[in-house]
Amino acid sequence: MAYKKILTIQDISCVGQCSLTVALPIISACGIEACVLPSAVLSTHTAGFSGYTFRDLTEDMPHIKEHWMKEGIKFDAIYTGYLGSTKQIDYVADIFKATAGQGALLIVDPAMADGGKLYPGFDNAFVQAMKGLCGKADYLLPNISEACFLTAVEYKEQYDREYIDLLINKLLALGCKNIILTGVSYAEGKTGIVVFEHGTYAYYEHDRIANGCHGTGDVYASAFVGALLQGKSAYASAKIAADYVVECIKATQQLDNHWYGAAFEPVLYKLIQAVQEQDIY
Repeated sequence: MAYKKILTIQDISCVGQCSLTVALPIISACGIEACVLPSAVLSTHTAGFSGYTFRDLTEDMPHIKEHWMKEGIKFDAIYTGYLGSTKQIDYVADIFKATAGQGALLIVDPAMADGGKLYPGFDNAFVQAMKGLCGKADYLLPNISEACFLTAVEYKEQYDREYIDLLINKLLALGCKNIILTGVSYAEGKTGIVVFEHGTYAYYEHDRIANGCHGTGDVYASAFVGALLQGKSAYASAKIAADYVVECIKATQQLDNHWYGAAFEPVLYKLIQAVQEQDIY
């Protein structure tokens, strides 16, 4: 298999185990060259910390792209996480057009909502811009809240397969090719992942662990991307990523006062082992 190179575009929270500080090591551990384009630099993430610093790097993005074009740099995939503005979304689409290699994948984690609410600072204009980016995605990785905002479907805590099918169909109508819908729970104490790839529905269920961690969405998306780029099927990648997140949460719960992120490093070897195993799915 060729040695693949992926570009991930999201912010850097210097402390907090999220965004680029998890994407870079996790994708690298999967054996993929991980290149980064920071959208902003924060001293910490914004959940639970106060007085954090923030430097917006939006206007650096097109200049970086121009240098890459001059150097003839191309990527086998581009994976986007948290983007801070509609302008950054527009830049991402332009960067993909300019730097995508032949057959390159666009993988979009529309990180903008949870619990039925948009993250602070986001509004309907951002949602509309994100719809456009999601419509170009080869793989779209929303949670249920994000899927609801993207499709204008009412957010529900309790739902059935019909509701999930509605979300899937409306997401497909945006133009995205394949969907990995996270946090889908059909039974108490359980949660899972819906994988809709090439018209086929599959569901992977696992135990829901109480007291989850900040940043597990970033850990999940990065592990999924790493496994996928190593040639795993979408279902196998979704399963590997879900199992890894569970291990990260368990590892974090063994620590005292580790409230700000998921301790993904102590169990990173388990992800490496899973990616190296033969794909039977």
